[in-house]
Amino acid sequence: MPTNLAQDRVMVLASFAFLLSGFGLTGCQSGEGSDPAPQQGGGPVPAVEAAQAKRGSLPLTQRLSGKVRAENQISIYPQATAVVSAVLVENGQAVKEGQPLVRLRDVEFRQRLRQAEADLEIALAQKKREAAELQDAQRSLDRSRGLSEKQLLSQSDLEESETRLSAAQADLELAEARVQQAQSAVAEQRENLSYTEIRAPITGTVGNRNAEIGMVATPGTELFTLGQLDDVRVEVVLTDRMLTFIREGQRSEVTTAAGSRSAGLSRISPFLHPVTHSTEAEIDFDNDDGFFRPGMFVAVDVFYGESEEATLVPLSALYENPTTGGLGVYVATSNLEAGTPVSGQSETPSQALSEPLEFKFTPVDVIAEGRMEAAVSGIEEHMWVVTLGQNLLGGKDGEARARTVTWDRVEHMQRLQRDDLLESLVRPEATP
Repeated sequence: MPTNLAQDRVMVLASFAFLLSGFGLTGCQSGEGSDPAPQQGGGPVPAVEAAQAKRGSLPLTQRLSGKVRAENQISIYPQATAVVSAVLVENGQAVKEGQPLVRLRDVEFRQRLRQAEADLEIALAQKKREAAELQDAQRSLDRSRGLSEKQLLSQSDLEESETRLSAAQADLELAEARVQQAQSAVAEQRENLSYTEIRAPITGTVGNRNAEIGMVATPGTELFTLGQLDDVRVEVVLTDRMLTFIREGQRSEVTTAAGSRSAGLSRISPFLHPVTHSTEAEIDFDNDDGFFRPGMFVAVDVFYGESEEATLVPLSALYENPTTGGLGVYVATSNLEAGTPVSGQSETPSQALSEPLEFKFTPVDVIAEGRMEAAVSGIEEHMWVVTLGQNLLGGKDGEARARTVTWDRVEHMQRLQRDDLLESLVRPEATP
């Protein structure tokens, strides 16, 4: 059975045919302006588009969802809680490493710094006093020792002088510790004061501004996103099963609304999540032209091999029979050679339709599936299969008038979205 992606494309094309029917455009003209040929039941013969099946192999791909991140993309948070007093940059502005981004109100931080500096001065003064006390105690002990040697001082008085010296030494050590403590407090308050000016940690471009003057910023408030936009990486999640066939270096194609870019799979994390048993892979891209936007979600196809050769049909040719629920294609029972097939992106091809011929619904098995085509069994190459208008046949064998188209035409139609289809019908002059 087709993947959800393939079914979506089939539904888009079926919707297109339904809209054509609703606007009265499926009544097929022969090219000379004749009226639609009636079916045996009296109704008009529906018009379809048909392409020729071919032989080949399909690239085996794994479709993943990815997210774009800028090189060195980081979120900027304040390290202190304070009111924002100035915002110095805007979204999209390039900044250099160390350039100020935001200033916070620093009055409280400066007061705390001054208090810490005053405490340090007090501690230094106490240390100076204790140093003087130590010197006095040392001189007193020296005198006591001299008198004791001359038997002019008792032993208890000498011991008292020694005790006084030890106490003075302890007081000085305590004062020195208080000085170190006060110095640490000053350094801490200076660092806290530095947090009031938030600077760019790297060179890059600012985005996701969430800083406004007057707001209270906390360490949990994201103020900006900063990253280097010239290089981006696309991150995808791989399951443990995918790791059996996906390897670093394999070609990967990333698709956005603007187009596609290809690059090798840059790296795969060797560690699996203990619960989900999945890991992350990354694809690096140059982004000098701004093709990628950080934060956007993209479709990623990883090419890991090729299928065996088989009959190939466009994905839009696959049709789920509404009667039986089986998957198949409508095949022309006779040769269809109605002029040069329509190619390109023309929304109103002028090629004449074929005479009514029989189309038979033929069940098929999907062997492999690509982005635009599927390898199937059940039909042969060179058969003509309906790529647009199957719903008009209603799951039954029947007659239709066919316009032959090339594969590039079919692929263009498969890329169209429902809005594009509706716009092309309501405003035929619109260019897709």
